[in-house]
Amino acid sequence: MSTANETLVARFFEEVCTEGRSDVAEQIIAPSFIAHDPQVPSEQGPTGAVEGTQAFRDGAEARWEVQELFSAGDRVVARWIGTGTHSGELMGVAPTGKSLTVDAISIFRISEGKLAEEWTVWDTLGLLQQIGVVSP
Repeated sequence: MSTANETLVARFFEEVCTEGRSDVAEQIIAPSFIAHDPQVPSEQGPTGAVEGTQAFRDGAEARWEVQELFSAGDRVVARWIGTGTHSGELMGVAPTGKSLTVDAISIFRISEGKLAEEWTVWDTLGLLQQIGVVSP
């Protein structure tokens, strides 16, 4: 079960987050999915998950790179890095052309073979410093 759950989460980062594939989101994300991320509020379900990643994908030509996955029971923890170039509006900030690297950790709850819930903590301050909104 753990390997299948970890594979599910890896698909989420590559195919849903980086590629923006709503067809995959429909397959692997529960209709009642909820993401707990106060910086990126989104609707429930697969559509909300795709929309929740859209701003970073559009504003930073982003890629999500999983560094580490481990699981226990119905939970999978992912340590990941978001990278990109600030080429579009991001969090209300006009493009700067600067390279971005953002560290994060996400915990997923899996239910009936689908992503049911997500809690993410990411380095928002670091991102704002990199695009020049906040002084280092």
